[in-house]
Amino acid sequence: MATNNLSMLVRSFSTSNIASQMVKPPVQVFGIDGRYATALYSAASKQKALESCEKDLVKFQSAVKADSKLNEYIKNPTIKRGLKSEALKQIASKISLNSQTSNLLQTLADNGRLKNLDGVINAFKIMMSAHRGEVICEVITAKDLDSAQKSKLESVLKSFVKSNESIQLSTKVDPSIIGGMIVSIGDKYVDMSVASKIKKYTELISTPV
Repeated sequence: MATNNLSMLVRSFSTSNIASQMVKPPVQVFGIDGRYATALYSAASKQKALESCEKDLVKFQSAVKADSKLNEYIKNPTIKRGLKSEALKQIASKISLNSQTSNLLQTLADNGRLKNLDGVINAFKIMMSAHRGEVICEVITAKDLDSAQKSKLESVLKSFVKSNESIQLSTKVDPSIIGGMIVSIGDKYVDMSVASKIKKYTELISTPV
């Protein structure tokens, strides 16, 4: 059933009879979010509209976050799917979104999947970063890093990617990790936090001899 729905989604996106085969993104994102994002990537790639769709989605994602009424309307489960679909079609036309972007929004509304909108957009961003040869890297620390520390960290992280790839570094602060850092780079994950070490040692101490 899921495969049939995905095929229908791709057909609804595509405005061309040429090349009905899926265009695979450079990186695979799993789950419902990944399936919708992959369908959009395939359709937009055929129409040479990848960059246009990415700009549209970033703009729409920001608009939803900034407009509480729009956010509530999208998340409201009592509003009929058809009404949401038509409303999003009008919004897309008003703010001049690409037809593929508009089709995605309407399809999510029709399928009752607007709750996944943010996840789908983020999945598409990951695909587009990979398309440009960028590697997404997130570093979590207990305290803010200064510019010198960020520069040194980015230099070290660059040694883990290919010469034709670039690092897209984002940093977050989470005091609960106490110290050290948690690093996610591409599909790799390393927990070097003090909190993680304390947990490990606590488990060792608690284990009966």
